[in-house]
Amino acid sequence: MKAVVWHSKEEVSVEQVNDPHIINPHDAIIKVTLTSICGSDIHLFDGCIPTMRDGDILGHEFMGEVVEVGSAVKKLKVGDRVVVPFPIACGQCYFCSQQMYSLCDNSNPNAWIAEKAFGYASAGIFGYSHMMGGYAGGQAEYVRVPFADVGPFKVPEHLTDEQVIFLSDIFPTGYMAAEFCNIKAGDVVAVWGAGPVGQFACQSALLLGAAQVLLIDRFPERLELAKSQDKDGRITLINYEKVDVLETLKELTGGRGPDSCIDAVGMEAHGVGALAAYDQAKFSLSLQSDRPTALREAIQACRKGGVVSVVGVYGGMIDKIPMGAIVNKGLQLKSAQAHVHRYMQPLLEHIEKGDIDPSYIISHRVSLDEAPHAYQIFRDKEEECRKVVMKPFF
Repeated sequence: MKAVVWHSKEEVSVEQVNDPHIINPHDAIIKVTLTSICGSDIHLFDGCIPTMRDGDILGHEFMGEVVEVGSAVKKLKVGDRVVVPFPIACGQCYFCSQQMYSLCDNSNPNAWIAEKAFGYASAGIFGYSHMMGGYAGGQAEYVRVPFADVGPFKVPEHLTDEQVIFLSDIFPTGYMAAEFCNIKAGDVVAVWGAGPVGQFACQSALLLGAAQVLLIDRFPERLELAKSQDKDGRITLINYEKVDVLETLKELTGGRGPDSCIDAVGMEAHGVGALAAYDQAKFSLSLQSDRPTALREAIQACRKGGVVSVVGVYGGMIDKIPMGAIVNKGLQLKSAQAHVHRYMQPLLEHIEKGDIDPSYIISHRVSLDEAPHAYQIFRDKEEECRKVVMKPFF
């Protein structure tokens, strides 16, 4: 079969690889009908995530048709149309029982690597390094899905692939970011990043009742895309290259600051000013694993007693975090890889009711063969690339 294969920093290719097969009786094989490139995949492309190996198959946002099931699979049958969550969950451990699926104790066969980095291991993730299990990803014609009675989510035929594929990751991630904020009537939520996750964090905050969302980015086309979905004038756009973000947020909130701040950017944040230059220099010299520019700003901007919600991916150690602001302002800091499984049904209902059509973020539709070019333009924000979906079969 064809698959998108990682070789080294900034080098991916489409190659013929071995077809997946049933290894465990709880496995299923999915024929991929649509897959996409996530912002998190760009961290792999940029060489920021350790324990990648030459030949690893990429991709954790995918959906398709069940073509084979293991002997112990009870809930799926051949022909079912499913979206697959990016974290792999067993459904039986303590964390799965608490609906914290991305923290599953049993799905990461390389837990010892993550334990060295984080103290404890998180769940396995498709196509996302050997620290996260070494699983082959879904940017391929076929993929093996473990714990098939737990993960794959059946979707109705009357919705298109493009409407439901983002239930695999970025829509639940954005929604969880907003849910972390405990939004109440009248709340103002600031969102750093107008990429795909930031778009869904913004829309989810509105769904959850925010009075105003303040969206921060530097790309006008991404900011305007969010504004195009603003049905009742509750989104305010902030270009951080043109204004001082902290002063602007104070002005827009009567000096109090946003009630909640969402970091939807993560480890490769850009910014302006001396601290952003400091982050870039340390990152370039491999003296710091991540650039916490957006996170630092969110902590500083958030009102006293507010919530800082972090769903942008971070991989390691970061510097110059204002811990004094967290303590002395009484902030709550909430973060996680998305517990996708728990959000798929309620978010599907939002799609079916017409509250949101997630396909609005797609800018590029290409074949799997075009993946190397798609990675490049998505990373470099060329051709106004916001989100790429890829079809393995035509």
